[in-house]
Amino acid sequence: MPLGYDHTTIERVQQALDIVDVISDYVKLIKKGREYVGICPFHDDHRPSMNVSPNKQIFKCFSCGMGGDVIKFVQMQENLSFPQAVQRLAERAGIPLEPLQRRQPQPGQPGRPQGDPVQLARVNDWACRYFQANLGDADKGRQVRAYLQDRGISAESIETWRLGLALESNNDLYQAAQQRNINDILLKSAGLVGMGRSDKFNNRLIFPILDATGRVIAFGGRTLADDPAKYLNSPATPLFDKSNCLFGLYQARHRMVETSEAIVVEGYTDVIMAHQAGCTNVVATLGTSFTEGHARMLRRYARKRLILVYDGDVAGVTAANRAIDVCLRLQVDIKIASMPEGQDPCDFILSQGPEAFQAVMDQAVDVFKFKWDRLLQQFEADQSLSGQKAAIEEYLQTIATSMVGGNLGLVERGLIVNRLAQLMGLPSSQVDDELLKRCNRLRRQEQSRQGVDRAPEAPAPVETAPNLRTVTEREILEVLLNEPELYRGVETVISVKSFKTPILREIAEILFGLIQTRGDIRCTDVLARIESVQTAQLISELTQVGQQKGAFAERLQDATNVLLDLEQKASGRVVDSQTEQRLRQSAQQGRRRRTHNLGLVT
Repeated sequence: MPLGYDHTTIERVQQALDIVDVISDYVKLIKKGREYVGICPFHDDHRPSMNVSPNKQIFKCFSCGMGGDVIKFVQMQENLSFPQAVQRLAERAGIPLEPLQRRQPQPGQPGRPQGDPVQLARVNDWACRYFQANLGDADKGRQVRAYLQDRGISAESIETWRLGLALESNNDLYQAAQQRNINDILLKSAGLVGMGRSDKFNNRLIFPILDATGRVIAFGGRTLADDPAKYLNSPATPLFDKSNCLFGLYQARHRMVETSEAIVVEGYTDVIMAHQAGCTNVVATLGTSFTEGHARMLRRYARKRLILVYDGDVAGVTAANRAIDVCLRLQVDIKIASMPEGQDPCDFILSQGPEAFQAVMDQAVDVFKFKWDRLLQQFEADQSLSGQKAAIEEYLQTIATSMVGGNLGLVERGLIVNRLAQLMGLPSSQVDDELLKRCNRLRRQEQSRQGVDRAPEAPAPVETAPNLRTVTEREILEVLLNEPELYRGVETVISVKSFKTPILREIAEILFGLIQTRGDIRCTDVLARIESVQTAQLISELTQVGQQKGAFAERLQDATNVLLDLEQKASGRVVDSQTEQRLRQSAQQGRRRRTHNLGLVT
């Protein structure tokens, strides 16, 4: 069982943070009236479907149904347990936490699970400070500081990026951890120590890898000697999967949201130098190909486009092609930029200046021009039949992927088909037929892939059976979540026992208890006592639908009358038909509002 926290502490964390500020770290929000709207990160959203209410401090997506308070958002976004989300936000707000109960380890058992993300983040933060202290030490870090200075990395950047130094010793970090009573299991789980209690990183410049909330989740190390492994990353942990992490995301996220654009480079120093030069929407992959996880993550921040900066060698072009295919499948707009003369961005900025780097970004070309230019270059470089066939196959595959992803309009498609037909000396109809065959094959492959590899989906919206009892219970909660003081007028006739639908009864029990003990409450007070994402989703729906319908006192009276009639129906009393009709009309009104918000009714 995870550790919990008392309700007062949870509410303190809620109140210390503005939900708009927190969600803005993940999603670009646009003010619309008294609320904010943004692209929902919990489904494949292509239009702003998520509403964020600064007044009620809740969010609700009217497409996938997700909703809740600031804790639920972080809980779902970061795939955390409820207590872990509370702790993450408490750290952000600077609020110390004391667990409600502490489990005592049994003899022979470790005190914590080795995969606890909170504990892993803490030991990573300690290790980060340890590495920083080494680099800052007058003697230990002198040569590495000189190296960084030669590379043009400023003292301010060293501090901003929390750069550090792993000493040449095989177990220096391990010995320091022993002095802090950090157990071996935790060190190994974090990937800081390997077999034989030897340090994972030796004689390396250390680059801490942070997630979007600023937690240290892993490390990258550049060798300071002649190690054939020039760069070394932390192994996979419950915190870190390099296929879903980007270096510089924490530092770049705000600028990416502002500009709706992200620039993706290859190296740690490329990112740091770009930021140092004022181009602060730059991130890097972590020694792996650009993946769907990277694309989805960046799409949350950079809604307009990605610019991929690649090396002009064979490996760089191959990496660019893979990234293009990923982005086209996910309908992400991508442009391609190449550094002149084979320089990497770090060296280019040092030699040419930030304005020249920005000019290269401004001249980035779209996918279709990039691929067409590459096709012509391949035709010129290899006149053989097999070489030209391979070049055309590559180009056709990109165009088909773009068509399947919905990235290519009819006009553009016609121009491309005609241009390719002229190059190949074939009728346009034959080229078009070949593209359609490839599109059908790609669709079948995608359907097969989704059937096997589809990631777990978010919990489905909670539905309750549309019978009169459930309609009545929903109506009461819709009213009292918005106007809790009205409960005083009906508390003698409505109680928790009046609710027969389990999930609605759970909400009623918390809501009525709060009203009776505190009086003036908000929706977030109820959410603070709910760990279930599905229940929080329903509370958000009831609150927003109830607010839209209004007429609180009248609706509560009608619902109360019907509930009393239902309680006595077994003894022969007949439900008042006019009151029941008004209640059903109110329920229908709520369904229409929800359906309209889903985009099914204009």
